[in-house]
Amino acid sequence: MRLVDKVSIITGAGSGIGHATAVKFAREGAKVAVCDINETSAHKVAKEINDDGGEAIHFHVDVTDKESIARMVDAPVTHVVAREARAPSDMSFA
Repeated sequence: MRLVDKVSIITGAGSGIGHATAVKFAREGAKVAVCDINETSAHKVAKEINDDGGEAIHFHVDVTDKESIARMVDAPVTHVVAREARAPSDMSFA
């Protein structure tokens, strides 16, 4: 597992190549931020990863909007920092 203790932000992860990449990264040990303009699809992929034993959260992201991109980057980092502050040994996204 090459990506243990890494956080990966995958855009377009609700379908196609993005979906396959998110699943592959999770299987390699990454904590995955599943990002897509279609929040329902992103949620389904994150659930698939979590149900398979991985760790994922989902975000609605429009990559044509700078503010949306900034939130996409800030949210996973904030989420991980908040989790770590509460329980240093628990870096879980679930």
